[in-house]
Amino acid sequence: MADGEQDFRKVTVDRSEGFGERLLGALLDRAHEMPPQLIAPLVAEEVGRIGGRDVSILLQDYDQLVLAPLPGMGLMVGEPERIDDTQAGRAFLSGTTVEQPQADDVRMFLPLLDGSDVVGVLAVTLSTVDDDDRRLLRRLAGLIADMLVTKNSYTDQFFRARRREPMTLAAEIQWSLLPPLTMVTPQVAVAGILEPAYDVAGDSFDYALNDNILHVAIIDAMGHGLDAAVLATVAIGAYRHARRADVGLAELYMFMDTAIDQQFGPDHFVTAQMMRLDIGTGHLQWVNAGHPAPLLIHDHRVVQALESPGTLPVGFGGAVPQISDQALSRGDRILFFTDGLIEEHRTGEEQFGEERMLEFVDRTGCVGEGVQEMVRSLSHTLMRERGGVTTDDATLFMVEWCGGTADRLVTL
Repeated sequence: MADGEQDFRKVTVDRSEGFGERLLGALLDRAHEMPPQLIAPLVAEEVGRIGGRDVSILLQDYDQLVLAPLPGMGLMVGEPERIDDTQAGRAFLSGTTVEQPQADDVRMFLPLLDGSDVVGVLAVTLSTVDDDDRRLLRRLAGLIADMLVTKNSYTDQFFRARRREPMTLAAEIQWSLLPPLTMVTPQVAVAGILEPAYDVAGDSFDYALNDNILHVAIIDAMGHGLDAAVLATVAIGAYRHARRADVGLAELYMFMDTAIDQQFGPDHFVTAQMMRLDIGTGHLQWVNAGHPAPLLIHDHRVVQALESPGTLPVGFGGAVPQISDQALSRGDRILFFTDGLIEEHRTGEEQFGEERMLEFVDRTGCVGEGVQEMVRSLSHTLMRERGGVTTDDATLFMVEWCGGTADRLVTL
């Protein structure tokens, strides 16, 4: 071959189908046209090919307290598994496989990961487990999660399994607005929670990761019930519309303000915080329109409240807002919350208060949990401390900046 010429001879590669590829391929090939009600028997059949039995698909309930079994032909349907103190819950919170040795076999719990959002847990029993089983089941669980999320858009089956009590119409609207509750990438992680889960109305949040910019909005629409839910729907819709037009934070605030004012008039408003984080540099910018100041958490301790110039709530025709800035260090977390968390109180007693909330944030943060587990733990702890009382919507949303790059993920 002459210098400078390239050799285009075909490289021989073994493309024969192995057992693992046949197993996953059979599931994938049939999943495209599979109606939602046949997902359960299909999963049970494929797991059975590797000797698995007693298959359960467990989905997180809306309160984030238990993992509820999905009913279906071929699946084992038992009692819901508590998230806090069970092996299934451990797999769910950690996002890793948990093995529970039993008398003559092993019960495995595998997180159902849709991207980085854990939607539930796959539970299966095998007589013995080796590394091939672990690898195959982990990939199978990922495929099952993708199937559940895809089919979820045109069935109510999974919604029903997750509900543990009746849900109000306002809450139904709000849950349909939400993005995934958790997103984790090598550079940034987010997690949010709403309460009361079955009766929330005016609180909501939204986020998007566009290239190197994370966009976040947390809102609290005035009022209660259906009126608040409709107001929140317009606010989130206006936020998404402006965000997708790639406008700055000030312009985004003004667009939302105009939309609320024109649709509802001067007697309606929405408090909100809108944030942009450059996940490459850690440069944080935000506008606060009537919310409590977000908390900066460094080394698992609250180091400051991120105070900023006041801006009128959305809908009141405020002036162009001033943008606030903060440089983050790797590992820093920002906790956003609505006033329902700190203003709650029992009849005749004082409000829960921001100072008490700070104590619990520090206490929870010392555990070193991931953002999903910390937000969930903090929300439930605060609920218990308030005596289970929630007369107003309450939202927690946490962002963790990790820094670095994700380049390694594109290298095979």
